[in-house]
Amino acid sequence: MHEPMYLFLAMLAVTDLVLSSSTQPKMLAILWFHAHEIEYHACLIQVFFIHAFSSVESGVLMAMALDRYVAICFPLRHSSILTPSAVGKLGAVVMMRGLLWVSPFCFMVSRMPFCPSQIIPQSYCEHMAVLKLVCADTRVNRAYGLFVAFSVVGFDMIVISISYVMILRTVLGLPAGEARLKAFGTCASHVCVILAFYIPALFTFLTHRFGHRVPRVVHVMLANLYLLVPPMLNPIIYGVRT
Repeated sequence: MHEPMYLFLAMLAVTDLVLSSSTQPKMLAILWFHAHEIEYHACLIQVFFIHAFSSVESGVLMAMALDRYVAICFPLRHSSILTPSAVGKLGAVVMMRGLLWVSPFCFMVSRMPFCPSQIIPQSYCEHMAVLKLVCADTRVNRAYGLFVAFSVVGFDMIVISISYVMILRTVLGLPAGEARLKAFGTCASHVCVILAFYIPALFTFLTHRFGHRVPRVVHVMLANLYLLVPPMLNPIIYGVRT
């Protein structure tokens, strides 16, 4: 039962590495060398990598929830359902979804005129932050951004929630208390990783679109935590668990 989870952990580690590599060097350059400028195409590339691999990370967390569901609810069939081939196909689907859904972001933004003042208040290029620099109607871009958010993160959260409802029903039906604790223990690390990823992401998403009265320093802090906290905590959580 451990092999699929280790494969998913490898996917999660690669995703975290790409997210960190796409943002942290520029963050450090801003903090250490006051290098506040970024080239236009580099900014668009950063937008692509941030959103594509955030989507991939969400998909990997959903796949890990499915793995825990099969492991607890159908333990005798776990190895036959989640074969290495099935895990690889699931990872490929998650990757392709992130790349295909996010690619239009950069294409749509690149065709729009920008205002003379081109200052992003945070330390990396994010889709909504870049859209605020555009001197044109951005309703289509915003609508597509909402569609991607709800079709990717919304779908993943629904699948994760259903998986854990089914897990909870199965665990509470176990006769032995020790078996219940063991089953809950297999999910504890995954739940911690989910909370570390989705809570800052949801706060960032909501403050960008609806938090017009939220102070700018809160925007910046949440935006940084959204990309810095999960890659930092994930190795610690799963390292301690392993």
